[in-house]
Amino acid sequence: MQRDDLRTAPAEQPTAAPPPPWATAAVPAVFVVLWSSAFIAAVLGTDAAPPLLLTFARFAIAGVLLAVIAGVSGSPWPRGRLLLHVVVVGLLMQAVQFGAFYTAIGAGLPGGVVALIQGFNPVLIALLAGMFLGEKITGRQWLGFVVGGAGVLLAVGGALHFSASAIVLSFIGLLGLSVGTVYQKRFTPGADVRSSTAVHFLVSAPVMGILTLTLEDPEVTDWGAFGGSLAWIVLINSVGTFLLLNFMLKKQAANRVGTLFFLTPAVTALLAWLIIGQTLSLSAIFGLVLGGVGVLLAARK
Repeated sequence: MQRDDLRTAPAEQPTAAPPPPWATAAVPAVFVVLWSSAFIAAVLGTDAAPPLLLTFARFAIAGVLLAVIAGVSGSPWPRGRLLLHVVVVGLLMQAVQFGAFYTAIGAGLPGGVVALIQGFNPVLIALLAGMFLGEKITGRQWLGFVVGGAGVLLAVGGALHFSASAIVLSFIGLLGLSVGTVYQKRFTPGADVRSSTAVHFLVSAPVMGILTLTLEDPEVTDWGAFGGSLAWIVLINSVGTFLLLNFMLKKQAANRVGTLFFLTPAVTALLAWLIIGQTLSLSAIFGLVLGGVGVLLAARK
């Protein structure tokens, strides 16, 4: 009987090899550059079409693309209560965050200023994670928050003129990102990255569709710029960066992942100089250095 059991027992499935250490170490740097590029693409995209229309198109295309990827790769889809939590995360991190950010950029708020406001995400995440996740924040991490915050202010702290409503929208987007990050870490740590991110986009797309039909005149004025920015936002920012973000949230504490956002204002300013010819000020360079020091301090174990 034991021999028969041994002969009929199914062979163990080989487990996937973990990624090499250098690849895991490179993920944060790649994430920061790709995430920062979204602000440049948003500036170009909102010049060619209304912001909510751009957001709707981004979510709809990225959602379908990721759903196909999840289906082909056999990704398990969230069900029951887990699905409800994934939907909440998607509405916070996608609909609230980018609906507010893109509308602020479309209202004339420079992408660097939006990145500046988003740069305070680590502090807000740290506070929320300490209250709801029990993550301990060390003195060295708080020092990193202070240094990183100073770098954020220096990076894009020049004299800029903008409307109060656009600033309020940016802070609403910041709140959506921060609360969504902590909520995801608390309630959906076991969700598959591919299928859960697809759900994020698919539940957010109808919300943006209704809003663009209600609040905007959904008309594209420059299909070339719109198509180019949309392609970048969908393939790089929607699929690539959120897969990287979810991967890091599974491997690290939420407050450590949040410190990476200290780098985005300075990197955004650098990309704006390289891509659309905006001058990189001396304060932006100092901000980049300070932001990096802040991340190193806050992210060290």
